[in-house]
Amino acid sequence: MLLSALLIVSVALAAEPVDLTAPTVSEKTVHEEKDGLLVVEAEHFFRQTLTEKRAWYLTSAKHTPKVEPDGDEPHVKGAAGGAYMEILPDTRRTHDDKLTHGENFSNAPGKMAVLHYKVHITNPGRYYVWARIYSTTTEDNGLHVGLNDTWPESGQRLQWTAKNQWFWDSKQRTEKVHTGVPGQIWLDIEKPGEHVITFSMREDGIEFDRFLLTKDKDFKRPMDEGPKVRVRKVDAEN
Repeated sequence: MLLSALLIVSVALAAEPVDLTAPTVSEKTVHEEKDGLLVVEAEHFFRQTLTEKRAWYLTSAKHTPKVEPDGDEPHVKGAAGGAYMEILPDTRRTHDDKLTHGENFSNAPGKMAVLHYKVHITNPGRYYVWARIYSTTTEDNGLHVGLNDTWPESGQRLQWTAKNQWFWDSKQRTEKVHTGVPGQIWLDIEKPGEHVITFSMREDGIEFDRFLLTKDKDFKRPMDEGPKVRVRKVDAEN
């Protein structure tokens, strides 16, 4: 029932003109970890901040952002729930395009286009972070992940190398390994209870469908949408 309520919110958004950068759920929506696993739809954020130069835009079968430049077509097919978030505008698609720090690139986490998600953790500890991303070029495949307004080194520079498909991965770009090192992206959640997970821009143009947190270091990459989303509570007014 709770997940159905979230889907109703998404349908309601499609029924009338909306701000495609606005939250699709309320601050009372809390995603729930169970047995060391947490799964969240990227579009189910309760707040977006630092959108002066870049922002995350909702894309679905009924809504396509009218933001230029955007060098690729929508990729709604295969996206979980039929919707995803994309950072726009996208001005750097190839290595030859101008890189402008603080505009189309941010190697520092938490500085641009930040999505906020409330989660409830029952089993504290180290959680490995995976995300489902669609990348079409060499310059739209990086993110940062944080916890409770902090941005640990272990959550910086998530990197994807798969192209032209929705793809789960959990790798960290390093100075020596630009394609990313598996097993180096995690958040240490020390206390049970409610927390806020955040994702911020590293490169514009990246498309974001889902993320998950798992205590299993040897977690196997999902071949499809991934495990079931669990929601602890949803604002009854939404």
